[in-house]
Amino acid sequence: MSSGTLWAVVLVGSLGCYLLKLAGLAVPAAWVQQPWVTRVVDFVPAALLAALVAVQAATSGHDLVLDGRLVALAVAALALALRAPFIVVLLLAGATGALVHVLWGW
Repeated sequence: MSSGTLWAVVLVGSLGCYLLKLAGLAVPAAWVQQPWVTRVVDFVPAALLAALVAVQAATSGHDLVLDGRLVALAVAALALALRAPFIVVLLLAGATGALVHVLWGW
């Protein structure tokens, strides 16, 4: 990709983001204050984060992979379900992923 094409893509993307933000500000307040809208908006960040975690844990490039990252994710989910502190969740998941990688080479 040439430098000029890259800059054009960046500028068009920036303009698109600005116009999307402007369109959001133009939505009437009565539409935004509907109870179902506020319920949906509360769950959007969690859904996006879950999608990002799933993609990072189960893919490598364009391939679907099953390795120690999924085991570490399962351990982290279990620790969160047991209400462990966040630093403990991180340490458990990291140690589990490393251990699986060392023992089985996943």
